[in-house]
Amino acid sequence: MGTYPRLPCRTVLVFLFLVLFYGASVSSYISATNESDIRGSQALYDCDQCHHTKEQDIFLTRVHSSPDEKDIDIIATYSDASGHFQLARLKMRDLSDSWIWENPTNENNEHQTRSQELVESFPTDSRFKDTPKLSIGEKISKENRVKSTHSLSLTPMKIKRRMMRQERRKARAAALLQQDKETENHIVSGAVERSEGFHTTKKGKYSIWRVEYENPNSDSTLKLMRDQIIMAKAYSNIAKSMNKTVLYSVLVKHFKESEQAIGEANSDAELQPGAFDQAKAMGHILSEAKDQLYDCPLVARKLRATLQSMEDNVNVQRKRSAFLIQLAAKTVPRQLHCLPLQLAADYYLQGYHKKGSLDDQKIEDPSLYHYAIFSDNVLATSVVVNSTVQNAKDPEKQVFHIVTDKLNFAAMRMWFLVNPPANATIEVQNIDDFKWLNSSYCSVLRQLESARIKEYYFKANNPSSLSAGSDNLKYRNPKYLSMLNHLRFYLPEVYPKLNKVLFLDDDIVVQKDLTPLWSVDLKGMVNGAVETCKESFHRFDKYLNFSNPLISKNFSPKACGWAFGMNMFDLIEWKKRNITGIYHRWQDMNEDRTLWKLGTLPPGLITFYNLTYPLDRGWHVLGLGYDPALNLTEIENAAVIHYNGNYKPWLNLAVSKYQSYWSRYVMFDNPYIRVCNLS
Repeated sequence: MGTYPRLPCRTVLVFLFLVLFYGASVSSYISATNESDIRGSQALYDCDQCHHTKEQDIFLTRVHSSPDEKDIDIIATYSDASGHFQLARLKMRDLSDSWIWENPTNENNEHQTRSQELVESFPTDSRFKDTPKLSIGEKISKENRVKSTHSLSLTPMKIKRRMMRQERRKARAAALLQQDKETENHIVSGAVERSEGFHTTKKGKYSIWRVEYENPNSDSTLKLMRDQIIMAKAYSNIAKSMNKTVLYSVLVKHFKESEQAIGEANSDAELQPGAFDQAKAMGHILSEAKDQLYDCPLVARKLRATLQSMEDNVNVQRKRSAFLIQLAAKTVPRQLHCLPLQLAADYYLQGYHKKGSLDDQKIEDPSLYHYAIFSDNVLATSVVVNSTVQNAKDPEKQVFHIVTDKLNFAAMRMWFLVNPPANATIEVQNIDDFKWLNSSYCSVLRQLESARIKEYYFKANNPSSLSAGSDNLKYRNPKYLSMLNHLRFYLPEVYPKLNKVLFLDDDIVVQKDLTPLWSVDLKGMVNGAVETCKESFHRFDKYLNFSNPLISKNFSPKACGWAFGMNMFDLIEWKKRNITGIYHRWQDMNEDRTLWKLGTLPPGLITFYNLTYPLDRGWHVLGLGYDPALNLTEIENAAVIHYNGNYKPWLNLAVSKYQSYWSRYVMFDNPYIRVCNLS
């Protein structure tokens, strides 16, 4: 065993003397300090987290007398992560700047008491393992020492900061709850809108929740059965050629039963209840037929013949569909035919034909906003006028010039006499009253008198079938023969005292105030229109015959096209540039229809070539009469929407999702509308 070195007796005595002297000095200093001085000693605080953590209760004891000295010794008692008590000794100069001294003597007594109670109320953690058991006297002595040392207190500034933090937490929690509620309401409203848009008449086609979740294989059984029918027909032809009558009869029986099970189904949900069993039975029969009849070259020939037959049928149906669409688009529905008849009868029976014309003061005032509408459709014209007036900021400054034919003049005038738009001015004219519009002046009227044009438009080579006449039907469209369609090229003659006119078709709907168009600077151009060209579409080469040298020498095939339907015409520039004369010259050169086929847009593109100012696309959105895939946002933001095409909004052919934009301006409560069952 090792031995410890022995210290000299004199050294031991000196060490004990120093210890006793130091203890006596400290004891005398503590006894000399009264209780108020102890409470006035400076307290140190660190971050707020140190005050809130129950496991770390730090008591700071001031050892030296002056808080200003940088070499103050601080003894800190705390509990570590394992729950054991630990002691630490540090210097005042080692503390960070975030620690502050505070003199509790300047605080009110209520705050001192509350701070002292807060410190003394901290519960003792039972996890302190190595703390030795103390006797009753030692416990009392320890409590006195704790009380004699300065305890951890809370300042008013820190209490205020704590309250502010709590208020911010509450405000943030309330904001998050409100945000969650708004998000939930938005989701619910969106779900309701989507559910209202579902087409429920076709069962099984859409998911009751969302279209995105529709089963992509919802028609797998239907496709399988259709393929089985094709193979059964091919094998039945082979069986018949090989005199296998029993197999032939079975195949014919099964593919007919499969056709009955399919019916008009477009998905598996629309199939007959026993369709799946029928597909299984057909599979067994086809397996037997394959074992008996399969010959690869022979089956391939049969399938090619079937494919060719199907292509021929598709072409026939396509031509028939085109013919019927053209016919339906040009046929006047019974309800629309009823409306002008009722109006015309009351016009004469109730004496409205005896009423004089309107005051010419507003009709010829160039400072007002003038619109030109040339139409024989009373209902469509009323929608154009109603939508324009309802969206106008100054309805009393809107003047509408409506020109119709002799057949519809009474009905058109009667409608606007009994249904005058609020504060707006309406003028209805009969095109037959324009005596200057005759064959000696108008090229189109002169051409219609020729036998060749009558043969072209009316007989159309006497087609013997629907499919044969589908290509020529569009040439017999009455609008291409009507002077109402060509009257747009004679605006200065119709309105000689006006400076500007906004031309509107009868198949448009106005959704915004159009009066700002009168302040658009056309830069010396005659026609203000929205261009329709996109990449290679709707350019001049689509409308004109550039194989003709007259066209190829004077125009560019890549020139951008524009649309009739909403056009601002400067009649002063029109007269200067003799636009009507340009139109007459090109119309005379196209008497044999070699420059363009039909319509008013091709001669319009020629007449206003390099004389058209492009308007912003937001003024005029086209395609609602033929394109079901238009952007709904563009439609809703447009000033004018145009139902150009065959699917007019007043026909059953109309695209259903576009009809509401037009029907909202129809006066369904009008007695004439109700009598004719227009809904």
